[in-house]
Amino acid sequence: MNAPAELPRNTVPATQFEAALVAARARAAGRSVTACLEEQLGLDAAAFIAALAEYTGIPAMTVAGIERHAPAFDLLPFADAQARELLLLRDGADLLAVTADPFNHTRRAWLAERAGGPLEWRIAHFTEIAAWLGRHEKDLKAMDSLMTLGGAARDEAGVEDLSLAAINAHASPVVKLVDSTLYDALSAGASDIHLECGPEGMHIKYRLDGVLSAVGSAAGMEMAEQVISRIKVMAELDIAERRVPQDGRFKVRKGGREIDFRVSIMPSVFGEDAVLRILDKQGLAEANRGITLTSLGFTGRDREVIRDLASAPYGMLLVTGPTGSGKTTTLYAAIGEVNDGAHKFITIEDPVEYQLPGVVQIPVNEKKGLTFARGLRSILRHDPDRIMVGEIRDTETAQIAVQSALTGHLVFTTVHANSVFDVIGRFLHMGVDPYSFVSALNGILAQRLMRINCPQCSEPVMPDAEQLARSGLDAAAVAGFDFRAGAGCAHCRGTGYRGRRAVTEILVLDDTLRELIIAREPARVLKEAARARGTRTLREAGVALVRSGATSLAELNRVTLVG
Repeated sequence: MNAPAELPRNTVPATQFEAALVAARARAAGRSVTACLEEQLGLDAAAFIAALAEYTGIPAMTVAGIERHAPAFDLLPFADAQARELLLLRDGADLLAVTADPFNHTRRAWLAERAGGPLEWRIAHFTEIAAWLGRHEKDLKAMDSLMTLGGAARDEAGVEDLSLAAINAHASPVVKLVDSTLYDALSAGASDIHLECGPEGMHIKYRLDGVLSAVGSAAGMEMAEQVISRIKVMAELDIAERRVPQDGRFKVRKGGREIDFRVSIMPSVFGEDAVLRILDKQGLAEANRGITLTSLGFTGRDREVIRDLASAPYGMLLVTGPTGSGKTTTLYAAIGEVNDGAHKFITIEDPVEYQLPGVVQIPVNEKKGLTFARGLRSILRHDPDRIMVGEIRDTETAQIAVQSALTGHLVFTTVHANSVFDVIGRFLHMGVDPYSFVSALNGILAQRLMRINCPQCSEPVMPDAEQLARSGLDAAAVAGFDFRAGAGCAHCRGTGYRGRRAVTEILVLDDTLRELIIAREPARVLKEAARARGTRTLREAGVALVRSGATSLAELNRVTLVG
C-alpha cells in the first residue's frame, strides 16, 4: 500500500487541540466540526491536517497521494462524493476512504455500509478533495452517471446529435458511455480521446494541452469490446475485423455545430484500442478569429522576423515541429497579418482546419486523386501570389514547392523535423537539389508548445541544486529567475497548467549559410554560424519563459532537450 504523502509535523499540544475541539463542537451549529476547529486553531491547511491526523490517528493524504490511486466511482458515485466531501479509492484489492471531516461518524458509517467491506481511512483537507473532484467533474460525471445519460440520434445526413436531450433518450449503457465520453471531451476542449484496453477493462484518456490525462474507465472486457464496436459502427468500419488496423471518421452535432472525429482502431494484446482525433473547425475558427502572432506569444525580434519572412516577395518559409505543435496556426496567423487583399492566397491542406477570409483553401482528397503534389500543380495554373502547402510529405511535393518559390511565388509550408537544422537534412535526403533548395529558402521556424502555469494556483517554487544541474543550469545562471509552478486546482483540473504558448527557433538564410549548406558542412558548423547571426535555440526560448515565471522548470525539460 502506498504511504501517505509527507506533511508538516504537528506542533499543536494535545491539551490545546482538545480545548479547541470542545469549543468547535460547541460552535458547530449547521457547520462541520472540522471547519470550526480549523478556525479555532488558526493554522494553515497543511499544519491543520497534520495536527488532525496526529490527534485522530488517521493518516493524512494530499491531492498528490489521491492521484496515485484509482477512484471507485462504481461504489461511490461522483455526485455523492462531491456532496459529502468523501472519496473512495482503490489500492490494489483494498479500499481507501478519504474524508474531510473525521468527526462526522454518521457519514463515515454511511460510506462503510455502501462500500460493503472494510475500509482504510485517510484524512484530506476539503480544498484538496474539491480540487481533485473539480479536475474530473466534467469527465467523471458522465462516467458514474451512465444510467441517466442516453445515446445519440442520427439525422438524415448521418450526423450524431450530442445534445443532452438526445443522450438522455437512449437506453443502451454502451451508447451512453460512448456518447457521454464524446460530449465531455468536447466540453473539456480535448484534442484527442484515447480508449485503451487492459486486462480489467478500458481506460479512457483525453489529450489536454498536449498531455494525456486519465478521466475514467469501463470495467470488464465485454464492456470494452462493445465500446470499440460502437465506435466502429459510428465510423462505418468492419466490426468483425479485429486483426488489422482500421481508419474511419464520423460527425456529431453539438451546440448547433458539426464536429468531425477521425478514428484509428489498432489491435492490441487485450483486444483493440481506439484513438479519436477531434476536428472542431468552427470551434477553432471562433477561438482563432483575429489571431495574430502576438496573441500566440511571439514577441520582440521573433515576431518581426516572422512578419518579414511572411512579407517577402518570393521564396519559401518553412515551419517545422511535431504533430500538434501549432505549425498551421502559426502560418494562419502570419498569413492573416500580411493578407492585405493585394495578393492572391491559395492553400492546400489536409484537412482545412478553419476558413481564412480572403483565402482560397483546397482540401486534400487522396481517395479522389487530389494529393498535395497534384493540387500544387493545379494551384500554379490559378495565378497565385502566395501559396500555402499544408505539409511536405514526399519528394514530388518538395520539388514542386521549391520550383514554385524559385518562379516568383512566396510559399508557406510545414515539414516534420526536430530542429531548423534537421529540416535541411530532410530536404536533401528527399533528393531535392541543394542549390535550388537554398536559393528558394528564406527562413525556417522550429516550434514547440509549452504549457503555461495556472494563474489561479501557481506559486513560487525554488528548485534545488540537483534539479538545476539536471536542467543544465547553475545558481549563478538563474539569478533573477522567477521560478513558479502550479499546485493544481479546479481551474486547471489539477494539472497546474492552463493554456499553452509557442517557443521558437528561427533560422534566416543569408549567403554565408547558403554556401555552408551547398558545401554540406556538418550541422555543428551550421549551428555555430547561425548562433553568430543571432539564432536562439528552442531551449533558450523556453528558458526565457521559465525566467519570467510563465512556465515551470519541469515543463521546460518535458518539451525541450538539455544542451
